[in-house]
Amino acid sequence: MLHPSYSDLMKVVNSEVEPGEAPVVNSRYSIVMATSRRARQLIDGSEALVDSKGKKPLSVAVEELNQGKIKILGDEE
Repeated sequence: MLHPSYSDLMKVVNSEVEPGEAPVVNSRYSIVMATSRRARQLIDGSEALVDSKGKKPLSVAVEELNQGKIKILGDEE
């Protein structure tokens, strides 16, 4: 099971959206795609932005997203 939950991650990602604007993420699929892309970057040698000792790349990617260390960009960005 994923901790934090998908809904918690969506709240973090959308936390900087102004009222009335479209959310950056509105599906679990977007969360899955973003974290898997980041996990691939970590596997390819990118430096982790959080403590990664003994953790798998996907767990590190989820933690980075949850802590706001990485952002998911909207279509316009």
